[in-house]
Amino acid sequence: MKKLLVVLLLLCGPTALAESLWIDVRTAEEYRAGHLEGAVHIPFDEIEQKITAIGADKTQDIQLYCRSGRRSGIALETLRRMGYNNVTNAGAYEQLKQKQVQSNE
Repeated sequence: MKKLLVVLLLLCGPTALAESLWIDVRTAEEYRAGHLEGAVHIPFDEIEQKITAIGADKTQDIQLYCRSGRRSGIALETLRRMGYNNVTNAGAYEQLKQKQVQSNE
């Protein structure tokens, strides 16, 4: 087991064992209409004020998404400016939802 852990860390880095934090940066109405399972809701224009409330470590893997990828791109730049260095713009909700459904089948 210890060897497997070492191999995972070497292949994927230290975040291999940490769960990604998924953040939906759309409006409250969009979030209520549907969101990825386990996603936290923080509108893109509030991310700077609210990211610390969820206790995100600045090295934690953070995945952002919105309707098209534009707002998550803005949120990504805000978080990077704040020192978060493991943030990804995961893109559009509908595409991510399809991937999530396919992986659960």
